[in-house]
Amino acid sequence: MKNIAVLGISGSVGDSTLKVLRRFPGNFRLEAFSVHSNLQKAEECIREFQPKLVCITGSNIDAKSLGTSLGNTKIIYGSEGMEEIATLPTVDVLVTAVVGAIGVKPTIAAIQAGKDIAIANKETLVTFGPLINELLKNSRSKLVPVDSEHNALFQLLEGRKPESIRSIILTASGGSFRDFPLERLQNVTVKEALNHPTWSMGPKITVDSAGLINKGLEVMEAHYLFGYDYDSIGVVIHPQSIIHGLIENTDGAIEAYASHPDMIFPIAHSLFYPETVPQLLIESKPFSWKNLEFREPDSNRYPALELAYRAGRAGGSSTAVFNAANEKACELFLQEKIPFLAIPKLLEAALDSIPTEFPAEIDGYLDVDRRARSFVESHYSKYIKGGISC
Repeated sequence: MKNIAVLGISGSVGDSTLKVLRRFPGNFRLEAFSVHSNLQKAEECIREFQPKLVCITGSNIDAKSLGTSLGNTKIIYGSEGMEEIATLPTVDVLVTAVVGAIGVKPTIAAIQAGKDIAIANKETLVTFGPLINELLKNSRSKLVPVDSEHNALFQLLEGRKPESIRSIILTASGGSFRDFPLERLQNVTVKEALNHPTWSMGPKITVDSAGLINKGLEVMEAHYLFGYDYDSIGVVIHPQSIIHGLIENTDGAIEAYASHPDMIFPIAHSLFYPETVPQLLIESKPFSWKNLEFREPDSNRYPALELAYRAGRAGGSSTAVFNAANEKACELFLQEKIPFLAIPKLLEAALDSIPTEFPAEIDGYLDVDRRARSFVESHYSKYIKGGISC
């Protein structure tokens, strides 16, 4: 029996994690979780799983909303409570399913406490990759990726000698606008952006997917997870989302990992690791291999992907600038304050304006993160309709 803690229980990854826990009640127990503002979800999970500790992170939530306990479950409030969850002595595996840089401090706390981590919070590695990898050198923690693409690569690469691999390749659905005429991108709506053709995800990651920004973040994450340079990390559009990752061997042969597009597969793998998942996860129709498509990303449709490679190759704080600027720009788009095509323009402007640094401590990265957000906040008005052409 493994005790599981989940940061971000109400999101898509958190919900899929609950499916795994329900399917394997004899293997896992939900020991603790955090939720931002979905108190109904929190109460339902408390009554179903009876965890030891729950943290409500939303700053606008009344501290008395659920009281300080419900049954035997202790309830705390504030984002700092996620660190308490991450270091709870009885927790064996921490699932970091929150979106954004808020997941970084509890992840660091978990590494320092020697917890195993099923990491779905890509911003942790994108923003703080060098620091995280340095901390892992002195910790007994194991980091297993939950993103379907990284989990696929993790399984393909396990036990392989690095010198036997020529390149690793991440697949991408192409997002909501993959088949839109380019001229339509000028006026796409938030509603259209959130209509993802394959995956059911939260608003931020769905918008990221529409611009292939999420794939740029995943390229950075793959660099820090697996140690390959950016010239050895590729991206290919695969609309059916059946193939999740590929590796090219030095002899030219290519190996692929395939599964139905359901997050239950990588989550179950990450929770059971290093053991194998013992039984069928979902009842589903056999694969249809007839019409699988693969295409190169179009830089005119996805300009942010090239910016992500630029930030990654620059190293240091540049990936933190990219991530923070994107978080703020995505927020502005979801608030309908900027058009969709303003997002990559703001990313490029932030990378041009904020010099690359190589901080030695977390505070240096956090300072860069704040400056990038502030830059977007103070410059986005240039990119609204009627301003600079988007």
